[in-house]
Amino acid sequence: MIRVGVVGYGLAGKVFHAPIIDAVDGLTLAAIVERSSRNAEKVYPAIATHTSLEAMLEDLTIEAVVLATPNELHYPQAKQVLLAGRHVVVDKPVAGASAEIAELIALSGQQQRHLIPFHNRRWDSDFQTLLKLLREQKLGTVVSLESTFDRWRRLPRVGSWREEAGPSTGILLDLGTHLVDQALVLFGQPQGVSAEVLTEREVSEINDSFTIRLRYPRHFVSLGANCLSAFPRPRFNVRGTHGGFLKWGLDPQENLLKADPRVIETKGPHWADEPSSRWGTLAVDVEDSIVTQPVKPVPSDYRLYYAGVRDAILGKAEPPVPLIDAWRVARILEWAQESSRLRQEIPCDWSHTPEG
Repeated sequence: MIRVGVVGYGLAGKVFHAPIIDAVDGLTLAAIVERSSRNAEKVYPAIATHTSLEAMLEDLTIEAVVLATPNELHYPQAKQVLLAGRHVVVDKPVAGASAEIAELIALSGQQQRHLIPFHNRRWDSDFQTLLKLLREQKLGTVVSLESTFDRWRRLPRVGSWREEAGPSTGILLDLGTHLVDQALVLFGQPQGVSAEVLTEREVSEINDSFTIRLRYPRHFVSLGANCLSAFPRPRFNVRGTHGGFLKWGLDPQENLLKADPRVIETKGPHWADEPSSRWGTLAVDVEDSIVTQPVKPVPSDYRLYYAGVRDAILGKAEPPVPLIDAWRVARILEWAQESSRLRQEIPCDWSHTPEG
């Protein structure tokens, strides 16, 4: 059993990390860092509660540490954990700048410890379904993909660090990390980036809207998110030479875990299955006529990410998300900010990739 400690028990620790770790064979949720409360003990009575990362690291039985802390702490805390000789999972973004991630890549290699980005949206049902359709070439050659993650949040959340001005906050680093990561998994590295990164809400201190356009040799990918979508756009809208794929609505895992962190235990292996009314639609050309059909989704399960973390620590598999992928995402987001500022496309220079 690999003993895991989680630093932070806010939204990320409570919803995305602790319940998933607790539900994966071979992992033990052993400790939580909460600075001023002991809320996790009410749900997980067997854990130890610490008030600081330093105190947690004194327990030498902890083999892996999960950082579910505010974004600005990810880089210094990841360095601290690696230097303490532990494996580390870092919630997105791994760091606020690609140069910091490059440093962590080198340090991870020196320490011979894994640093694994928590790009959990790779295990969303809609994304896994789209990935399957593309691998099976159901759409022919893709000519356009639109991927959006819209919200209606007219006013910033009072007291939320995510809504406070700072170099590591804003929707671009938050949802943009997920959307860019998914695009890289589907199509690899783009040739150019153009973007608009905006603050649309009158009282907002952060960027709260973006549109990113990734240019590939034969197609474009458009990524977008904002906080003022009274009418959300499709989650995915893909056009190809043989047909298309349209999906509305978000993967259900986040909302299910928010409502009940123990939902995996209570509902069993099909805990996150979507009803047929929410399935995506595939359209294909049959003798010059479009025929549509619902697509049974690939089951979604964030446990697969942490099973991959377990197997990587045990030396049985490569990490579920390579650290270099976090660096590539960070570079694209930096080019997006530059493009928005200069109002022009930024060519992608991939010639200086960091090595561990």
